[in-house]
Amino acid sequence: MSLLDLKDNGYTACVKLSQGNPGAATAIVLLLKHAGDIDKDSALGGIGSLLQLDQLGIYGSRIWMLYSDVCNRSLPRMVALLRAVQLGILDTATLQHGIDNYGRGLDVDGVLEMVKKELRGFDDIVAASS
Repeated sequence: MSLLDLKDNGYTACVKLSQGNPGAATAIVLLLKHAGDIDKDSALGGIGSLLQLDQLGIYGSRIWMLYSDVCNRSLPRMVALLRAVQLGILDTATLQHGIDNYGRGLDVDGVLEMVKKELRGFDDIVAASS
């Protein structure tokens, strides 16, 4: 079930997806602000990442867990994992398992490298300190 619809803007998407979790809201704002600079091949910029989170059913504290625990608060890594699912590099079950287990069983850096090879417009340096 999708939480987002065509009427949503960045603010309403943040409210819906974060489900009141301040860490999730922080990660969502960072995605909106920087994901388009990281993934220049994405036609939708940061909104594309939010749509991917919604499609995968990753909400609230799980967004924070993905950003903080799995990706070590690296926005390029988070964007890469979401894009990897879209590209078929990473399956949804493996990503969900990684979120449930603090990143164990998920080679985040390996996935990042595969995404960079697939998408020449992917820049893991941009916003790396966000």
